[in-house]
Amino acid sequence: MSAVITDTELAELNARFADLSAGERIALIYERFGLLAVSSTSFGLQAAVMLKLISENAPKMPVVFVDTGYNFPETYRYIDTLTEQLPLNLRYYAPLHSAAQQEARWGKLWEQGAEGLEQYAKMNKVEPMNRALKDLGANVWLSGLRRSQSKSRADRPFLEVQGNKLKVYPILDWPDVQVEHFIRKNELPTHPLQSQGYVTMGDWHSTKPLEEGMTAEETRFGGQKYECGLHYEI
Repeated sequence: MSAVITDTELAELNARFADLSAGERIALIYERFGLLAVSSTSFGLQAAVMLKLISENAPKMPVVFVDTGYNFPETYRYIDTLTEQLPLNLRYYAPLHSAAQQEARWGKLWEQGAEGLEQYAKMNKVEPMNRALKDLGANVWLSGLRRSQSKSRADRPFLEVQGNKLKVYPILDWPDVQVEHFIRKNELPTHPLQSQGYVTMGDWHSTKPLEEGMTAEETRFGGQKYECGLHYEI
């Protein structure tokens, strides 16, 4: 068990979360852990929900954005739109090697099978996020993962320990309809590519619009395996 929380405290928080709103969950975590807690965002299709909740309930909490250098142009413009509207303590992190450096040295890793995808994920997502957590001295990590997004998440608890970090999912129990209602109610801007058939969002070379007969997971090759660094001990 991580030193950040005991087994008893973890069980108690999971039970308590079930009776709290998402905003109350975020406020409770920030009250309990302070600057030991950070959130991450990809500025994807539903990122505005967590960002709005954090801006209202824990505005001083660092929000980490790992910029792979391969985001859609629309994503960068969406970042500008959201950050103008929401007060956030946003922290940018990038891979140690730029996109141009990577392709010159190792080629297009995302086209090199499972081994290439793993190297790509470690270099562009896992290492920068690990570095951010170390720089910020954080051992509590909030993300917008939801159970309804994948069958593999159906039994995931609100809080869990991974390696030496506590992972927290404040909107874990939100169905899609609740997400959509929250966005409309708060008049939050939507990602420009959502209207073009994209149902998930990632790097431009590994994300495509949903087509007939496809599942959401199939629109992002490799994306499910490496989501938020969940399968790495950090």
